[in-house]
Amino acid sequence: MKKKMIYSVAVVGVFLLGTLAWNLTARAGYESAEYKVIESDKNIEIREYPDLMLVATDSKMDAQGNDGSFMRLFRYISGANEADQKISMTTPVFMEGDLGEPEVSMGFVMPKEVADEGVPEPKGGGVKIRKRKGGRFAVIRFAGRLDRKLAKQQEAKLREWMESRGLEGEQTVEAAGYDPPFTPGLLRRNEVLIRLKDKESKAEDRPAGANGG
Repeated sequence: MKKKMIYSVAVVGVFLLGTLAWNLTARAGYESAEYKVIESDKNIEIREYPDLMLVATDSKMDAQGNDGSFMRLFRYISGANEADQKISMTTPVFMEGDLGEPEVSMGFVMPKEVADEGVPEPKGGGVKIRKRKGGRFAVIRFAGRLDRKLAKQQEAKLREWMESRGLEGEQTVEAAGYDPPFTPGLLRRNEVLIRLKDKESKAEDRPAGANGG
């Protein structure tokens, strides 16, 4: 009985290691959105992102793309665009909005070469091209099956960390997923991102007559 248990544990271990290795290899095979790490504290970072071009569609946060949103975007990069152009898949997949609500916007990042040359317009409805403005973001990284509950928990942790550092963020939040749907939760790379307010935004939020002294 003991030998059988040890064998089962070993098999599970080998499977998890194999899945992890495959995931890391798969991630490395995709172009990923560029960013510069400004500060790092365990699983939290301050990052500087450039402007990014996204192809986006409405989605349900907990549907994991099974509501048709993922396929709408996938059809676009497969050639359902005005240039009949096949576009490489990238990471991460961004989800933007109130992460506690069912409806969010799901977006694929356009490869840098496509963004530089001009992103083709989509054919049909349900998909749109938009710019994700660059800037500084506070980002928390975590594993698990990304849903509304987990995203809100991580957002709360990130905002608590930001408050301890005296950092102010926007109310809107983004989530990002880096792995295929069949990836086990423990091996997934997820992130919640909060855009930091710049000095000009903070000044605009002050009451009239207020100063920084």
